[in-house]
This record gives sequence, C-alpha cells and structure tokens, in this order.
Amino acid sequence: MDEIVISADQLTKKFGNFTAVDHITFQVNKGEIFGFLGANGAGKTTAMRMLCGLSLPTSGSGTVAGFDIARDQEKIKANIGYMSQKFSLYENLKVWENIRLFGGIYGMKEKDIATKTDQILAHLGFSAEKDTLVRDLPLGWKQKLAFSVSIFHSPKIVFLDEPTGGVDPAARRQFWEMIYEAVKDGITIFVTTHYMDEAEYCDRVSIMVDGRIEGLDTPKKLKEKTNSKTMDEVFQKFARKATRNSD
Repeated sequence: MDEIVISADQLTKKFGNFTAVDHITFQVNKGEIFGFLGANGAGKTTAMRMLCGLSLPTSGSGTVAGFDIARDQEKIKANIGYMSQKFSLYENLKVWENIRLFGGIYGMKEKDIATKTDQILAHLGFSAEKDTLVRDLPLGWKQKLAFSVSIFHSPKIVFLDEPTGGVDPAARRQFWEMIYEAVKDGITIFVTTHYMDEAEYCDRVSIMVDGRIEGLDTPKKLKEKTNSKTMDEVFQKFARKATRNSD
C-alpha cells in the first residue's frame, strides 16, 4: 500500500465573502511527482500556502509529512523544502554562504552543513564559483542552486512553485533531471507549473478551476478522458470553465 505524505480533506480558504479554495480533497503518495495546475486566480497558490504551514484553513483538514496543517505548522516547515519562481536565495551572499545559511535555518549540525556544502558544490560543478555572489550567477545556475538548497536538509516533501519560470528550455530539462534525482532519494515532489509539457513529466496532475479541483489523474488518463492529444489541450478545456480571474 502506498504511503500517503500529503492529504487534503474538504480543504477550504475564504477571504471575507470570497472563497479562494473551495472544499478540495486529494492525496499525494510518497515518491510521487504531483503536478498542481491552474490558471492565475484558480486558488493553487493559496492551497499551497496552507499545505506549507503558512496559512490556516477556514475549514476542512489536511496533513503534510504526517503533521496537521492547522496545529503543527512549525513541524511541517521543518519537514518540507520550498522553492518559488523567485528562487528564495540571498542575492548579496556568496554561493557557499547561501547554502550554509539555509542549513542553519533548517537546524542542521555545523559539521553536517560543512560536509554537505562541499558535496553540493562538487555535484553542481560550482566549486570554482563558491565565492561568487548569487546575484552574478546566470539564471539557470541560480535555479539549480535554489533547488539544491530546498532539499539540503533531506526533507520528505519539496514544494516547487513555478520553479522554471523565465529559464530557457535547456535549463528546464536540466532542472527536471534534478527533480528525478531527488525522487530516487525518496523525496516527494509537489510542483506548480505554467508549462504544460512539464505536466507530462508528472505521475499525476490536479487541475484547479475557480478554487475547485476539476480534474485529477495521470496525464495519460486525463488526455483520454478529455479526448486530447496534449496536456496543453487538456488544460485549455478545463480552464474554459473558469468564471473568475483573481486569487
């Protein structure tokens, strides 16, 4: 039986009279690449914030890495990694300083931080660039560094919020190779993306429309169900149902 590492049951978030996330229910299994798709304003960022322990639900329930999203927010933060399109790096710090800083934030021991920093620099091919300020790195390098930092503490789950926005196709392919490496190490991937070709790389995909999950299955089955040839076609068919345009 698959181990469930993320669970949402009727999860809802309201802002006044506006329901951003409307009773969504789903589960993510350990080692899965789970795509969380939706047009701007669909509610996916709000849902992700609740799962990451950054926002309390209005109603419903959920667990992440075995912890309750309403009661165990700090424990959730310690057991997940997070990377956004902005990469969450400190531009005015050197490459090695960023790695060690995040190791400290994640509560790792100094000895482990030092050893793993050297390992990451070597693995990325960044050893010669360790004293370079992050702001001077090419965008694709920043992206790879940010992902490495997000999994530095070996989290059970890593949340990736539009992680490949703005980088070229070659850098996107390299980034997905890093995702597959992380999955081999037992990390579960929860990813939002605007690139529908990337949705094809996911084990399962959820599509949100107006705060609700309107489709959830493997890319192959979603294409079969909607009589579509590509995930872009699938997404467009679901997105046409939307009636709102703000999160």
